[in-house]
Amino acid sequence: MRDVSLRFGKGEFVFLTGPSGAGKTTLLRLLFAAEQPSEGQIVVLGRNIARLRASAIPALRRRVGVVFQDFKLLQRRTVEENVALALEVVGTPRREARAKVFAVLKQLGLQHRRYHHPLSLSGGEQQRVALARALVNEPEILLADEPTGNLDPGLTLEIMDLIASAATRGTTVIVATHELEIVRRYGKRAVRLEAGCVTEDSLDGRVRA
Repeated sequence: MRDVSLRFGKGEFVFLTGPSGAGKTTLLRLLFAAEQPSEGQIVVLGRNIARLRASAIPALRRRVGVVFQDFKLLQRRTVEENVALALEVVGTPRREARAKVFAVLKQLGLQHRRYHHPLSLSGGEQQRVALARALVNEPEILLADEPTGNLDPGLTLEIMDLIASAATRGTTVIVATHELEIVRRYGKRAVRLEAGCVTEDSLDGRVRA
């Protein structure tokens, strides 16, 4: 990333676009402290990532939900257990955690799958489980890296609608995608990256191919 200067507001829904290798994933990784900037500063929820001690990173990440492109589900754990992980790390009491997990799974239409393992689910169901895990903690920021890359058009809109709904509840949502049809459909702010630089910052999703 080079000479990038961006500000994302509370409850804002933003797309990151651009070709493969443009820096979309790198920017997301910087935002949840999976990578450290070599210069400059990145302020997330009032904390400067560049100056954050390693011991303080887990506390920051508990306030950020992340949906990875490859889901990162634990195959030996059930759907319920995968989603509950996000609550276990913050010490949520077991009964409260189970209620929260059931509520988010019901919202995503997965409550009947809660005792199943990831390998028995379709790609779309696995993506929804990954989204449930990211949302169950009611994060202040939601980062999604190509969340619809492996889905058919119908499921793509279903997942995107669920992600977009998080912004209406006050969560700042940042979605990396190369699918410009999705960007234009939602008409939200779109930041285009090329070779690690911002080349466009459109408020209505009208970015060039």
